[in-house]
Amino acid sequence: MKTLRQYLDETPCEKPLKDLIELIAYQSIPIRDAFIDNQTYAGTENTYGEEQAALDKWADNHLISVLGESGLVQEIASEEQADIVRFPDALGKYAIVMDPLDGSSLIQVNLAVGTIIGIFRGKNALQKGEDLAVAMYMLYGPMTVLTITTGDGVSTFALNSKGIFALLKENIQMPEGKIFGSGGTRNEWLPGHQNFITHCEQKDGKLRYSGSFVADFHQILTYGGIYCYPATQGKTDGKLRLVFEANPIGFIAKQAGGAISDGTRDLLTVVPNKPDHRTPIYVGSKKIVESVESCMRGC
Repeated sequence: MKTLRQYLDETPCEKPLKDLIELIAYQSIPIRDAFIDNQTYAGTENTYGEEQAALDKWADNHLISVLGESGLVQEIASEEQADIVRFPDALGKYAIVMDPLDGSSLIQVNLAVGTIIGIFRGKNALQKGEDLAVAMYMLYGPMTVLTITTGDGVSTFALNSKGIFALLKENIQMPEGKIFGSGGTRNEWLPGHQNFITHCEQKDGKLRYSGSFVADFHQILTYGGIYCYPATQGKTDGKLRLVFEANPIGFIAKQAGGAISDGTRDLLTVVPNKPDHRTPIYVGSKKIVESVESCMRGC
């Protein structure tokens, strides 16, 4: 059995970065333990006007507290915070971007949700996705699974009965599959996206969409295909966030041989202009993402 730490010790990551990765990964235990007591909505909205689940707030507060106390992190950009959280006295030189609990609306029906994390070297959380040092997510499903890249391939780990992350699979390559799923209301889709979905249906694509970005992407990583949340009528900037969602997931996708796009360009090359930088997202198998861009150019 290869543990997470043993795996990290085989990478060129510096010791403080290894320590930070482990610290974040093992917060999956208290987050998962908090599910039972945080089933309801909190009666508050985040900075984007979205109703917060109690566990959204709990996970956000917990991670910020743990990371702040670690002394390793200078900045945190969180989906649940209006402004970047700064720790000017931290000795470490890392910046974190995170969605503390992606898919939280599914908690009450016991479907899979997750935590998305990106780590940058330096003090700036608003960097291009291609400059990430680490991207990772914890998926809370039948197993608690950690998917991670340190910039040299993608690996997955599962939390075992001893509370240790043990390696499941190394050097994951995303196949060219047929799974597809799209957010947004169908009658509000723009012509280019509508054409692409019609193309998927005509090619016998398999529709899979749960409303949890992490869970839906994990299927794509395993079986191949594409996850979409497009621009729509009245929301041409899309819904999902470049900083907290697109960049870490896209970095993992690219390390596994896949791609991420807004329909016209590689999202990992985009410099965020603010924490709440929204974007259309197409992420998955490389050839399918390329077909999206072809459909968009044809409209």
